[in-house]
Amino acid sequence: MGRAIALCGRSGRIVSFLSAVPCLSGCTPQPAAERRMSDQGKSSVSTPASAPAPGSDTYKGWLFKWTNYLKGYQRRWFVLSNGLLSYYRTQAEMAHTCRGTINLATAHIDTEDACNIVLSSGGRTYHLKASTEVERQRWVTALELAKAKAIRMMNDQSDDSGDEEPTTQSDRSEGIQGTLKTLISKLDDLSTCNDLIAKHGAALQRSLSELEALRVPVEGGEKIKGVNERATLFRITSNAMINACRDFLDLAETHSRRWQRALQYEREQRIHLEETIEQLAKQHNSLERAWREAPTLSVNTPSSPTTKKGGSERPQKGEASDEDEDTEYFDAMEDSPAFITVTATENTQHRCSQSNLCGVSGGHTNDWNQDNVSPSCKDSGKELQPLRKRRSRIPDKPNYSLNLWSIMKNCIGKELSKIPMPVNFNEPLSMLQRLTEDLEYHELLDKAACCESSLEQLCLVAAFSVSSYSTTVHRTAKPFNPLLGETYELDRLDDLGYRSLCEQVSHHPPAAAHHVISQRGWTLWQQITISSKFRGKYLSIMPLGAIHLQFHSSENHYVWRKVISTVHNIIVGKLWIDQSGDIEIVNHRTKETCQLKFSPYSYFSRDVPRKVTGVVSDSGGQAHYILSGTWDDKIESSKIVQSSKGGSGSEGKQKTVYQTLSPKLLWKKYPLPDNAENMYFFSSLALTLNEPEDGVGLTDSRLRPDQRLMEAGRWDEANSEKQRLEEKQRAVRRRREAEATDALDNGREYEGFQPQWFHKRKNDITGETTFVYKGGYWEAKDSQDWSTCSEIF
Repeated sequence: MGRAIALCGRSGRIVSFLSAVPCLSGCTPQPAAERRMSDQGKSSVSTPASAPAPGSDTYKGWLFKWTNYLKGYQRRWFVLSNGLLSYYRTQAEMAHTCRGTINLATAHIDTEDACNIVLSSGGRTYHLKASTEVERQRWVTALELAKAKAIRMMNDQSDDSGDEEPTTQSDRSEGIQGTLKTLISKLDDLSTCNDLIAKHGAALQRSLSELEALRVPVEGGEKIKGVNERATLFRITSNAMINACRDFLDLAETHSRRWQRALQYEREQRIHLEETIEQLAKQHNSLERAWREAPTLSVNTPSSPTTKKGGSERPQKGEASDEDEDTEYFDAMEDSPAFITVTATENTQHRCSQSNLCGVSGGHTNDWNQDNVSPSCKDSGKELQPLRKRRSRIPDKPNYSLNLWSIMKNCIGKELSKIPMPVNFNEPLSMLQRLTEDLEYHELLDKAACCESSLEQLCLVAAFSVSSYSTTVHRTAKPFNPLLGETYELDRLDDLGYRSLCEQVSHHPPAAAHHVISQRGWTLWQQITISSKFRGKYLSIMPLGAIHLQFHSSENHYVWRKVISTVHNIIVGKLWIDQSGDIEIVNHRTKETCQLKFSPYSYFSRDVPRKVTGVVSDSGGQAHYILSGTWDDKIESSKIVQSSKGGSGSEGKQKTVYQTLSPKLLWKKYPLPDNAENMYFFSSLALTLNEPEDGVGLTDSRLRPDQRLMEAGRWDEANSEKQRLEEKQRAVRRRREAEATDALDNGREYEGFQPQWFHKRKNDITGETTFVYKGGYWEAKDSQDWSTCSEIF
């Protein structure tokens, strides 16, 4: 009796064990589709709603990440994929911004308590916290599996680093066929094992059912023996299936690496083939050109000119040809849209050119004709003689080392908004003066005002928009933040023909309004608000606001916006600046546009650094000019003669082939003054911006004491004066806030700060409400009546 009880107890354990196996829990085996649905249902119950089961290729979910002592743990969206753990602020950020990534192959995974996870790799450590202990365990399991897989893949890649050389096409085909046959054989083995497991599982389940119905102890022994035999068969079959699965997995991983190498080889061969085709096209073009020129050189002489004999004669050297005799192919723009340009010869230029641009900045007057310059501009284009000699140098920059402790000790016990930044990070110019510095190549606008063709005028406007970045390539220092109500005037009416006025119209956010009027037929105005984001290793500076330019005679009104400036190596390394993004210049009278692309710097790119490309199109979208160059050197323009659709590029996009005239120089950067590296890399105009001037307004940046002391090399005094001015500005802001509160309590309306020379108006073209010049400044300067100006210094 006791033996029977023992047997029943043993069988109970067998039943409880086998009931946990999904394929043995029922009386009959489940079909494959039902098994997959059952597995998916269980996975959805055992894991978070947004995360697949641990062990799959991708695992996602919310975790709390330690940020700092002020904010503590913050909720972040984590994604585990391909051995990399990345996190985002929200799920929507997955499409554009990754906040951080850690490689699990070299990471150490530790658990501090019931809910915490610590990941460390090199010098990076993530302190994470799950909402529950169960959720923590799911993440730990997924991380461990992903780490093991990443280590295995890394080892496999190192083992395969010295792979065999690429084989021929026939060898690769035979290898692929053999691999497919092997994989099919392994799949058949898996299918057979699966059928056996289902068969033996069903038999085992029937035996267990019979065992439960036993009453006679003698029969029980025989049934138990049968159960043991079937259990043994089931175990053997399961082991066979597991071994077959392992062989299949190993074989699949091995051939996967081979297929990846074969794919890489095919990709390289395709690139090589495209380059070969391009070289063949160039060689074909050179041969065709040589074939045309050969008979011309042998027949044409000054004493015996060649005449045409019927239609079979090739054109003379001096005649117009339907084909280009000196063509060169080059890629103009890699991104949106891709096209190829063909440069025509002087012969084709003479035949096809109906008009040319009316001027160039930089002194290369022989590159252009003056056919399309209006007569009034020809008469008024003479440069006025300067009435005074401007300064050409400033005191050299002192060689002061930046002591971080001297900065930090001034921050102890103070609010973040009250921490003074030393002038060591600045240059002795304000942001208003940097804004005025855009006018260094104002002659481009002077010449654009003389153009009768609006398309040619648009080319010069585009060159002017690019020229404003030429002074930033070495200027890594920060300009002074203007005080609220601070102004800056640049009155060059007598020698350069224009007057410029800037005013700081807002402090939070910082915004400056700018207005320029020229006697040579144009007016420019803008309101720029600076927005910046610190990305860890670099700082992105985004100027917000539109720039308006209107020419008086034609009433052409152009609008464009600035691109993003990026300061790299903020923490470690040498600072350097890059410009990237797109500029769309629109003539709102004619609807003509210019699309400019500033290519971001890439270490792996074969393009020229700081590259700028552009297309000038009419209102119907037809391209007329190609612009190319760099934002720190020059911009050239090529007139399009003919366009056609070409073949597809490497990315599958169809290229447009443009036949153009030879490029003409639009703008060339002026060389920097001597000893510029010791004068903050200032240009010739920048050296004169802070020069003392008589009769300027009381709020002019030239009168700012901390900026003046820094320019003189007295940085310690400049730091003290800068702190005094900032504290004075805070006191004025607190007074205005108190007045606003008092007015609100008494039911009165409080107007707040109002700029002195600008007022808000809605622009009819853009629909934006911006500050525009309301007049009165130059009249106040003529009468020297500054009674309405505030004392801000």
